[in-house]
Amino acid sequence: MISRDMLPFTRRWVVKIGSALLTRDGAGLDRSLLVPWVEQISRRRDSRTEVVLVSSGAVAEGMVRMGWRVRPKALHALQAAAAIGQMGLVRAYEDCFQARGHHTAQVLLTRDDLADRSRYLNARSTLRTLLKLGVIPIINENDTVATDELRFGDNDTLAALVANLIQADLLILLTDQDGLFDRDPRLHADARLISETRVDDPHLDQVAGGSANGLGTGGMVTKVRAARLAARSGTPTIIAPGRAEQVLTRIGEGQGVGTLLVPFQGPQAARKQWLAGHLQVRGRVILDDGAVKALRERGTSLLAVGIKEVVGAFNRGEVVACTDEVGREIARGLSNYDALEVSRIKGKSSNLFESILGYFDDEEVIHRDNLVLL
Repeated sequence: MISRDMLPFTRRWVVKIGSALLTRDGAGLDRSLLVPWVEQISRRRDSRTEVVLVSSGAVAEGMVRMGWRVRPKALHALQAAAAIGQMGLVRAYEDCFQARGHHTAQVLLTRDDLADRSRYLNARSTLRTLLKLGVIPIINENDTVATDELRFGDNDTLAALVANLIQADLLILLTDQDGLFDRDPRLHADARLISETRVDDPHLDQVAGGSANGLGTGGMVTKVRAARLAARSGTPTIIAPGRAEQVLTRIGEGQGVGTLLVPFQGPQAARKQWLAGHLQVRGRVILDDGAVKALRERGTSLLAVGIKEVVGAFNRGEVVACTDEVGREIARGLSNYDALEVSRIKGKSSNLFESILGYFDDEEVIHRDNLVLL
């Protein structure tokens, strides 16, 4: 079970910054407010921590540019505001990070991108590549094309699903509050900050309140819900005061800032439960003894060279069972190729994939991050 003294050793963060922290409660995007977070994220990146930034603020910036004082309710008006404001938001981040020697990348997602298994793997591969290159991805919902059915609804939820996507070590939700209190601090002067608790604590549902302003779409309710989503992959969440001095640095040092919501199971157990219990197996690959040994003893990814036979029809991104030659299931995971492609590359080295398939995507049939031993 993770605790604060383990936070200095986390190496992959998702940081979400809310609208109120970027716009001085709606007065337009204020670049000076970005500077402290950009400096802290840059230092984490310099110390080899991978950071993905989920940032609100596009709609708020678009409203200011258009002279709108009230957040639109109609979806098409929100989409227009987001499209207009996204330009200023991304430019501001790019300028700030470039001044500190870091490249950024804009990534816009809809819920459908993470619900569809093939697009899920595409998004995951892209983010993983960006992080490997040392780039800081800046993620927002693709409001311009998202429909009501495809919306995340708030960036707390988006940040949690991104934490699942990349198997983050820590999700940080920066807000304009000090953290989660045992009662509403706006109404009770004796309210006490909850420093640490398990994410499945039923008392959290009673103490979480709504949004304190009309600018953002989230409140403590959405943050608790997001923490529970992140916990599905074993990721802990910190709800922290974004305006606090050096808040990210203090979190990285394990200091007692904000509220730490601890998952009820570790990353491996959570991942195994997800893959083994909640997704239907679509096919099977039979492995040689060398591949079985590599998976069991070294925890490697599954390579095509160790596959002897393919059984069933499955698409890229679907769950595949891995068995030994006598039919015992060794592992299961998400395939990077469909059944026909695996049949063509089985037993072959990855340097032959392009000549066989006409393209090269992943050198692994199943990456170890998407594979669990049984």
